[in-house]
Amino acid sequence: MTQPNPPAYVQILKRERKRALINSMSGLLGWDERTYLPGKGIPLRSDQLALLACMSHDLLCDPKLLELLAQAEIELKLADADDPRRANLKGIRRQVQRAQKLPAELVEAMARATTVGQQAWEAAKKANCYADFAPALQKILQLKREEAQAVGIGQHPYDSLLDEYEPGMTVQELEVIFKSLKTELVAFIGNVVAAKKKHKPSASASRILERAFPVDRQKILCQTVAASIGFDFNAGRLDETAHPFCSGQGPGDVRLTTRYNERYFNEAFFGTLHEAGHGLYEQNLPSEHYGTPLGQACSLGMHESQSRLWENQVGRSMPFWDYYYPIVQAIFPESLGDVAKPTFFAAINDVQPSLIRIEADEVTYNLHILLRFELELALITGELSVQDLPAAWNEKFKAYFQITPENDALGCLQDIHWSAGLFGYFPTYTLGNLYAAQFMVKAKGDLADLNQRLSQGHFRLLTDWLQHNIHAHGQRYSAKELGLKVTGSPLSQHAFMHYLREKYETLYA
Repeated sequence: MTQPNPPAYVQILKRERKRALINSMSGLLGWDERTYLPGKGIPLRSDQLALLACMSHDLLCDPKLLELLAQAEIELKLADADDPRRANLKGIRRQVQRAQKLPAELVEAMARATTVGQQAWEAAKKANCYADFAPALQKILQLKREEAQAVGIGQHPYDSLLDEYEPGMTVQELEVIFKSLKTELVAFIGNVVAAKKKHKPSASASRILERAFPVDRQKILCQTVAASIGFDFNAGRLDETAHPFCSGQGPGDVRLTTRYNERYFNEAFFGTLHEAGHGLYEQNLPSEHYGTPLGQACSLGMHESQSRLWENQVGRSMPFWDYYYPIVQAIFPESLGDVAKPTFFAAINDVQPSLIRIEADEVTYNLHILLRFELELALITGELSVQDLPAAWNEKFKAYFQITPENDALGCLQDIHWSAGLFGYFPTYTLGNLYAAQFMVKAKGDLADLNQRLSQGHFRLLTDWLQHNIHAHGQRYSAKELGLKVTGSPLSQHAFMHYLREKYETLYA
C-alpha cells in the first residue's frame, strides 16, 4: 500500500506543477505565434517567451530543489522499486542535471532566436528566398552548438541535442539502426518501382487525389476523423497553420493544427490523423501526474509512434477505408463518386519519390529523415556551413530520390524544425515508424479481431489499447524500456519492413 507523500516530495510536486504552468503558458504563446499572431507582435512575443523560459529554467536550477530531491530520495528509499514517486524523482533529477549545465543567458538567447527564426523561416519560405532565413539559422545553429558543448553528453556533439528528445539514444546507436533500415529500404523501393512499371495504374487513377476537394468540407471531414479515433474536442481544437503540429498545454487543452490544400486530398486528411495521434497521447497522459515526469510522454520517438501509427498503420489500411470510404465519397461526390475503393486505396498508397516530407508515402518517407539526419550532423560539427546548406540539400536529395528541388521552398526551407531550434528531433520520426510497426503487431496479437473492428469503425478499441500500454505510463520507463515491455523485442527495422513487404507486394502483385 502506498504511504502518504513525505513532506519533501509534496514540496517538489508543488514546485514542479508551478513550472508546468509556466511551460504551458509558453506553449500557448507558441501556438498563437504559429496560428494567429500578427506580424508586428513578434518582438513582444520574443520578450514574453524569453521571460517564461528564464522563469522555468530558474525554478529547475534553484538549489532548494536539489535539497528537496535529496531529502525526498531518502524519505522514499524504502518504497517499492516500482513506486511511481521514485520514477518521478528520477525524471526530475535528470531534468535538473541538464538544466544546470545551461547558462540562463543561453536559455534566454535561444528563446529569442527561435521566436524570430520561425517568423523569418515562414517569410523566407513564402518568398522562396533562403538568404532571408540564413542569418537567423546561423544564430540558432551557433546557440545549439553552445548547448551541445554545455550539456556534454556522449561521444558526439549531436548526442547532447538528441538526448533532449530521445533520452538515452546516441548517434552511434542511430547509425546502426538507420544503416540496417536504409539497406533494406533502398532495395525494397527498387522492387516496388519495378513492380509499379508492370502494374501500370491508369493515368486518371494516379491523379484522383488532385481533384477538387473544397476546404470547407475538408474541415468537416478532419474534425470527424479525429473525433472518431477518440480525440476529445471538449478538451482540444483543430486550427490552421503553415506547418502542422500538436501542442499539449496540459489536461483539458490540446491543440491540433493542419493545413488544407483544395487540390490535394492527402495533405489535410493524413496530416490531421498524424497530429490527432499526438493529441491522443497528450489527452491520455495521467492527469493526476500533471507537472511531473509521469504526466509527460517518455520520448519524441514514442510520441511519433502514436502519430505514425494512426496516419499509416491504420489510416492507410484497407480495414480503415472499408469503413471510411463511403463517408468520404458522400462528402466529395463530385471528385470521388466515380472512383472505386480499390482505386482510391491504391492512390493513397502510391509509392513515388517526392519533394515534400510531410506528403511523402510511407515507403520513401524515412529517406527524407535519413537525409536530414546526415545534414544535421554536418551542420552541428561545422563540416557544413549555413551558406552551403541549399546546395548540400539538393545534392543529397538527388542521390536519395533521383530528383532535384526546383527551389529552396521545396527543398531546405520546407520544414520548420531548424528555425525552432529542434536539432535532434528529425530522427524521432523514423524511430516512431519502427515503434509503430512493432506496436501494431502486438495490438493485433492482443486484439484478435482488430482488423474486423476497424472495418466497422470501432477505432477506440485500438485507442484504449494504446492508452493502457503506452500513454498511461508517462515517463515511468524510457522509450527503449517501454518498447521492450510492450512488444517483448528491442527496437529494429524488422517489423516495419515486414509490414511494407506484406502490404505492397499485395498492392503491386
